[in-house]
Amino acid sequence: MSQFTVDVTAENFEKEVIEASRNMPVVIDFWAPWCAPCRALKPILERLAEAYVGRFTLAKLNTDEWPELAKRFGIRGIPNVKAVVNGEVVAEFTGAIPEPKVRAFLDGLFPGEGEKLRLAAQAASREGDFEKAESALREAVIKEPTLTAARLDLVQVLIARQAYSEAELILLEMPEGQREVEALATKLAAQIDLWKVGQGLPGVAALLAAISQSPQDLQLRINLAQRHMADGQFEGAFEALMWVVEHDRGEMREKARQGMVQVFGLAAEHVDLVGRFRRRLAAALN
Repeated sequence: MSQFTVDVTAENFEKEVIEASRNMPVVIDFWAPWCAPCRALKPILERLAEAYVGRFTLAKLNTDEWPELAKRFGIRGIPNVKAVVNGEVVAEFTGAIPEPKVRAFLDGLFPGEGEKLRLAAQAASREGDFEKAESALREAVIKEPTLTAARLDLVQVLIARQAYSEAELILLEMPEGQREVEALATKLAAQIDLWKVGQGLPGVAALLAAISQSPQDLQLRINLAQRHMADGQFEGAFEALMWVVEHDRGEMREKARQGMVQVFGLAAEHVDLVGRFRRRLAAALN
């Protein structure tokens, strides 16, 4: 067997497919000995594994021997070919297709110049070199203007260093359709909008001083929550909004509840914090 091809089983699947895919694409060929189209596709895949000289690994999986793995990947017909990158299926096809189409499928797995720069930016960010990351992402956006992921990464970097106006310009350069379908773009736009609102509000210290003088002023507490949101201080925002929810039964309570929902979305990655305040909100509303 070629050095670029491996037979996978339940025992070695994690190592040969999932772990290996973090270094290069792994192309899984789901096949069976009785399958004529599988036999037609087999030499094409093996020949291309050699031709691409280690740019991907061909993992061959006999579905008769390992039905549980076939079930795990939702295989309904064979041959089925799935490409795995960083542990996730990123592309696939079913049936014995001609070699040119297989080549096109494989070529789609390898990053272009923009994606290479984006990956370099991610590496720089992990090392704490955010200036280098930003520079690489700016170049990626220039080289591949339609590479949505690079543009969104750049917006996140700009927001992280509080360059909100510049982040908004980058985000607005995305085609309208892309902005609508990208959940992350929606979240980033919401962060920028919060920053805009925050620009018209006093600082936290001034708001707390005003609240100490007028503790029943619910709008001041809403303003405090918005100030905290603009600053990325989600726990403070939650506490301010919960106070309103727990002490009002009218219009301001609903306004605070809607604010809580907004912060749940912004703070989604803070699972414990969001879970704690979801429970508090549910208890207050019951």
